[in-house]
Amino acid sequence: MTISADKAWRILESAERVCSAVAVSEAVARIAQEVSAQLKDRMPLVLGVMRGSVVFAGHLLPLLRFPLEFDYLDVTRYGDKTQGGATTWRVSPGTQVRGRVVLVIDDILDEGETLAEIRDKMLAAGVKAFYSAVFADKDIGRVKPISADFVGVRLPRRYVFGFGMDVGGAWRNLPEVYALRDGEE
Repeated sequence: MTISADKAWRILESAERVCSAVAVSEAVARIAQEVSAQLKDRMPLVLGVMRGSVVFAGHLLPLLRFPLEFDYLDVTRYGDKTQGGATTWRVSPGTQVRGRVVLVIDDILDEGETLAEIRDKMLAAGVKAFYSAVFADKDIGRVKPISADFVGVRLPRRYVFGFGMDVGGAWRNLPEVYALRDGEE
């Protein structure tokens, strides 16, 4: 379920910016350097996790100045909710992963359940090496089942949106990241 335009505007107007567009760009550039240093000679298969990774992938991929192959997968635990539930695989990668070096990119490492399941499925499918890059890693106050290999920014334990992350289906397109005020979920 998506929210109305009026509600989306009200949410944005009451939200707090937690990561500026400049900080976003700097984080993406740093991740690109780190990924390049690690994978430039490995011809990785880069898999974007739909829908959240689209903005991050669109900024990151042009900065990766080495040969790679790109595909996507569509996995979610959130759907139109603000809290995770059961994992749903909508689309598996169309590209063969067996024997490949795989880099999965996603918008946020929240509870870590989705990325851990993706990693487990890729390893079971026979990838040679698995790496993950997330634009944001949210502090949730407990240990997660997976840590990303490449992290852009660390975010507070709040509901965040912008730069690929949505609130009610809106605001993925923002160049910066906002957090809902306490009690607004």
